[in-house]
Amino acid sequence: MIQEFAQQKNPQMNAADEGGFAQEYLTFTLGPEEYAIDILKVQEIRGYEQPTTIANAPAFIKGVINLRGIIVPIVDMRIKFGVGKAEYTPFTVVIILSLGNRVVGIVVDGVSDVTSLRADQVRPAPEFAATVDTRYINGLGTLGDRMLIVVDIEKLMLSGEMALVDEVA
Repeated sequence: MIQEFAQQKNPQMNAADEGGFAQEYLTFTLGPEEYAIDILKVQEIRGYEQPTTIANAPAFIKGVINLRGIIVPIVDMRIKFGVGKAEYTPFTVVIILSLGNRVVGIVVDGVSDVTSLRADQVRPAPEFAATVDTRYINGLGTLGDRMLIVVDIEKLMLSGEMALVDEVA
């Protein structure tokens, strides 16, 4: 669904960066910051619903939901990244990610849009960047006066510190 939208917006979304073509990202907000993740990792976007809590889970894992028969862990990115207070409003959404054979939901303040970034628009992240561990940042994207934190969402979600998988693949 979201990938079809992205292709309508830019039919070159699958073209290689080397040819000067752009890669498509879904942008979302956490507090005052704007983040970008690879659109191809996004399965769907849903409104926030209270998940079923799991005892002894880390604070950033809000619980699980049943998504058409699949049990999906829900990670609140605001808590994980330490970005402000986690308030659940009508604008709060869950981005459902498909990461190989794993499905994970992330709670964000809101989804902005689908954006194209060329390789020359993404700069390496400085070591002191934002509140996100820079191991999971692909770079900082510039789009006009907007600064986007480009996150390697698959690397982050499948890392050992997230406690979502038994072993890192």
